Amino acid sequence: MADQKNVLVFSAHAADFVWRAGGAIALYASRGYRVRILCLSFGERGESQGAWKQPGMTIDKVKEIRRAESIRAAGILGAEIRFFDSGDYPIVTTEETVQAIVEEYRALQPEFVLTHSFKDPYNPDHETANRVSLETRVYSQALGYPAVGKPLNAPPVFLFEPHQPEQCEFKPQVLLDVTPVWETKHKSMESMEAQGHLWQYYTDLGKRRGTQAVRNGGPKDIKYAEAFQRVYPQVTSELS
Repeated sequence: MADQKNVLVFSAHAADFVWRAGGAIALYASRGYRVRILCLSFGERGESQGAWKQPGMTIDKVKEIRRAESIRAAGILGAEIRFFDSGDYPIVTTEETVQAIVEEYRALQPEFVLTHSFKDPYNPDHETANRVSLETRVYSQALGYPAVGKPLNAPPVFLFEPHQPEQCEFKPQVLLDVTPVWETKHKSMESMEAQGHLWQYYTDLGKRRGTQAVRNGGPKDIKYAEAFQRVYPQVTSELS
């Protein structure tokens, strides 16, 4: 639809968008937004522990497993997903990848962008995804950049919470109530069988952020929340 609003989500690996922003994705999809996920890597080397424990496993088989899991999870959340297969440990982005992402920005004209934190000493691929998402946003705005589509305006960017926020210097500036879609997020997490050890961790995190949301003035019925950090200043006529 021409008047449909859009959201763009960057995911370094096959499951990052599920753990860190599954609630936000499901919430906005339920509101009629088109949510598009750009997945740079299948996480075939560093984030597929469960798959590698299976006998006779290969890189290609792991990629197939993670692709299937991600497609299933994105479908549950109500989102689209595009894979770039840019390697893993490390992710390597080519000129072609950058060009494709710029054209994604221009075609989608997102209302806002979700991406990784600036720092992650445990996984430099997450830093790569952050850098590429922000660089291509800038390129997409440039009138002289040679890419198809209308130049981008300036959509706000929100960093989703990394696995170990303190070490990543992450500041939870925004607490998003995802209680209405929590069951959807949890179902999508269960699609990620190669990382089943993280299901309980992110359930506990959702509860903890939900408690903090209530303590910071949110409605008493908030049970689950996701934390985000702003990259750019909020422009407003009121302080609230």
